[in-house]
Amino acid sequence: MLWGMYAEYFGLKQDPFSIAPDPRYLFMSERHREALAHLLYGIRGGGGFVLLSGEIGAGKTTICRCFLEQIPEQCRVAYIFNPKLTVGDLLKTICREFHVEVRHEGIGPATIKDYLDPLNDYLLQSHARGERNVLIIDEAQNLTPHVLEQLRLLTNLETSERKLLQIILIGQPELRNVLARPELEQLAQRVVARFHLGTLDEAETRQYIQHRLQVAGLRGPLPFSTQALQRIHELTRGVPRRINLLCDRALLGAYATHQARVERAVVDKAAQEVFETDAPASPQRRRRAAAQAKARATSLGMLGAGLLAGAVLAGAAFWLWQRNTPRPVAAQPAAERPTAAVPAAVTPAAPASAPVATASSTEAPPPVDGAAASPPPPGPPPLGALHANENAAWRELGPLWGQALEGESPCASAQREGLQCYRTDRMTLHGMRQLDRPGILTLRLPGQGSGLVLVTALNGETATLQSRGERWLMPLSALADIWRGDFATLWRTPPGQTGRLVDGRSGAAGDWLGSRIAGLQAIGKVPATANNLTARIQAFQRANGIDAAGLAGPITFMQVNLASGVDEPRLSHPGS
Repeated sequence: MLWGMYAEYFGLKQDPFSIAPDPRYLFMSERHREALAHLLYGIRGGGGFVLLSGEIGAGKTTICRCFLEQIPEQCRVAYIFNPKLTVGDLLKTICREFHVEVRHEGIGPATIKDYLDPLNDYLLQSHARGERNVLIIDEAQNLTPHVLEQLRLLTNLETSERKLLQIILIGQPELRNVLARPELEQLAQRVVARFHLGTLDEAETRQYIQHRLQVAGLRGPLPFSTQALQRIHELTRGVPRRINLLCDRALLGAYATHQARVERAVVDKAAQEVFETDAPASPQRRRRAAAQAKARATSLGMLGAGLLAGAVLAGAAFWLWQRNTPRPVAAQPAAERPTAAVPAAVTPAAPASAPVATASSTEAPPPVDGAAASPPPPGPPPLGALHANENAAWRELGPLWGQALEGESPCASAQREGLQCYRTDRMTLHGMRQLDRPGILTLRLPGQGSGLVLVTALNGETATLQSRGERWLMPLSALADIWRGDFATLWRTPPGQTGRLVDGRSGAAGDWLGSRIAGLQAIGKVPATANNLTARIQAFQRANGIDAAGLAGPITFMQVNLASGVDEPRLSHPGS
């Protein structure tokens, strides 16, 4: 984690600019308070749909997690992260989230009626017990009109007082356009509350930065100059996630160059590294450049003035266009939180006894042949380049962990090396970004078939895919069209754990987990009020968006490894 380098230098105890949706860091601007109020109003009202839209990185997911902490105890919540589902898949997921038993008799797959009947019975029985049921769908802009119409039909079940199922749709601005379609007018009329979460203005950007630093333990003055704060707002356009990325890198840059605070020049340099583009010119610089171009044109004289002035102004316009055009993507694309290049002369040595030390480590694998010579081509990859079976994909994933997973069962080979395989069919881009580790995706190419590919890097707009030694750079919007949520990855087993993990609270795994979470509690990443292992596990799970059941499964161990700095390959800084 980058913040660990500059934490002591700036007097911080926690990561101030993590992109994880931690409710403790939620900065409640006026518009954020309104957004939360709309969600709470929707849950306490008579039902129907509640709509929360906002730009990417504006804080929608963080607000939703804050909202989940405030819902009444009698509310039962189903949370769907991957809405790119068919109607049947959606109903199956809803039943699973509400723990509704579905029975199917006869041959063939279950029908929609097989899911609707027990779901309706459950909602009626739940209402009789005085409970409320809420369905939250994130990334809802990906829902098809057909699926949205089925959601509308789910809200038909009602009493004389209210609907039996309340649905909250959270998505990007396109969600509003989707619901404005004529064929969805009936659904739009059932939206009882809607709110669009905008970005922060310049004053709020400063308050946001100050708030996060103070939560992280800052007690002195703000380590950003006024000019730096203005430039941060200008470059990030007030989007919280972009602010986090830029501030994190800027603090690292100030630390690396021994500056007491972040100045504007450091911000510009950080923007070039984080956003992989030249920092866009400010309005003042654009006006100054235009004035200089005009002065040069005037000084050329009367003869041919029109032609020459036009050439000079065109040249100035082209110069400005070049400065504002993103450069070609490098071989290793930047991720949400890439690793900065800290000069060797000022790179601090790792402390001999850190509060939470690395349990084990492996060297990063060498880059794919030719990776430095040319950037990966844009995706998607052709079907013939994908892996046809999972074992082949595991074998290609192994070297990223420094292991050759040979034999008929790569997962058995991994277990002998202290690694375990993990699979899920419900992963989302947000969840994959939060796990921050390379993995295996199943891609379904329209009209061709399906195959497996590695995802080795992830940034704000693109994913780097790899198969059979080749790589492709793919926009996340295009990836979402051919990926349904199937994801597999490796994770490092706690020291002393020899078999598969069953209950992470006992045995060698439980001992390691207890020690590691106690270390995280000592540095403020787990609330101090948690005074036993189960309570500490639950507190850590809540802080990291994991189902807080108190059971420690693979996801909990992965996130503990991430939070405590266990050396594992990362999507956010591949090959580092």
